Amino acid sequence: METLQNPTEIKEIQEIGISITATSFGSTILSSDYFKISGVVPQDWQLVREPIVNPGSIQLVYQNRISIIGQQNTVTFIENFGTEEVKDILVADLARKFIDKLPNADYQFFNFNPKSVIPMRDGGADAARRYITRTLLSPGSWQDVGKAPMQANLNLSYQLDRCQLNVSINEANIQIPEQPPIPGVLFSGNFNYNSFREDPSMQLVQLHKCIEHWDLDLAIFREMIEQRFSVFGNSIFPTSFNMG
Repeated sequence: METLQNPTEIKEIQEIGISITATSFGSTILSSDYFKISGVVPQDWQLVREPIVNPGSIQLVYQNRISIIGQQNTVTFIENFGTEEVKDILVADLARKFIDKLPNADYQFFNFNPKSVIPMRDGGADAARRYITRTLLSPGSWQDVGKAPMQANLNLSYQLDRCQLNVSINEANIQIPEQPPIPGVLFSGNFNYNSFREDPSMQLVQLHKCIEHWDLDLAIFREMIEQRFSVFGNSIFPTSFNMG
């Protein structure tokens, strides 16, 4: 079995997102001022750049590596995190404040979306492809069709006690300032909750429970990557990156 790297050299890039969907979200919340005026975002948070605003959508990127994306009926809170302890992650608190400010919204879906990129500094530019095709897939002549090496992306689905977990595995290029792109493997998770839709009177209670489970879901996701997909677990998180 081909391993990604020596465990003493592995570096991991993490991102988590919390998405909340409601049919009653309107244009009011898709404004650059709403999140501060409502008290969801602290007044002292500074934007990296001017908000990106288009009809029916907005993107806010703050200096503390938190982003808010509003589009149609969905608002997503995203955080890139480095060496912080899990207890210091902020997006869950933002999501709690957000739903508390809109208690009468007709909530439809809740999704917890972690991502992890494992850089592959050794093995050349095709190291990520070889990890997917040789470690996660069984070798065979079915891979040797055509004149170029086969490209592979995996999409997996698991039924957990609380929700459904979908995991996709793809090749990635990691852009780090002042360095050439680094090949890597991108693991994208989606914990899909919708059980709270069965009882509208309990929507807020159920949503809060979904949000409270985020650290347990993250632990499940990381255990899968580090143990079940044979990726070493000691991680050093960079402070800035681009997922490609």
